[in-house]
Amino acid sequence: MGPAATAPAARGAGWGGCAAAPGAATAVIEYVGKRGARIVLVGSDGEWGDQFADGTDVARQACALAGVAVENAWERELMDQMRPSNDLWRSMARRTMAR
Repeated sequence: MGPAATAPAARGAGWGGCAAAPGAATAVIEYVGKRGARIVLVGSDGEWGDQFADGTDVARQACALAGVAVENAWERELMDQMRPSNDLWRSMARRTMAR
């Protein structure tokens, strides 16, 4: 995978002001197989978003460049801080579990 494929995540593109101030956001990096890695950013105000990178190494570099602290796992405090939007709750309510 070339530099062009990793450039958006490496620059922290799409993160907006979420990671602008030190300590304003915390990241959790999840390995998602061939897809690469998912970076989930949780802001101190409870807002959150995600972005994909080509691998966990690229995701860690992106977080380091943006000055975002990375948690090694989903801690209860971090999950409690997240505030899902009403749209997300509605979309989850429409989903059914595959059996």
